[in-house]
Amino acid sequence: MKKLALILVIVGAINWGLIGLFQFDLVATIFGGGSQDGAFARVIYTIVGIAGIISIAFLFKNEE
Repeated sequence: MKKLALILVIVGAINWGLIGLFQFDLVATIFGGGSQDGAFARVIYTIVGIAGIISIAFLFKNEE
């Protein structure tokens, strides 16, 4: 679960980097036909958002 959340957060970060640098939304292009309004693209955005929320807990967990 931890690794999956981390992978999704990385995907989200790369996507935001592409949006910021090149105004190119990779997730929307792949899953929504180039539009952020695509239903499947919205599902991907939601899953990545949930992974980000889960990852917040990793900041406060003591690794042993």
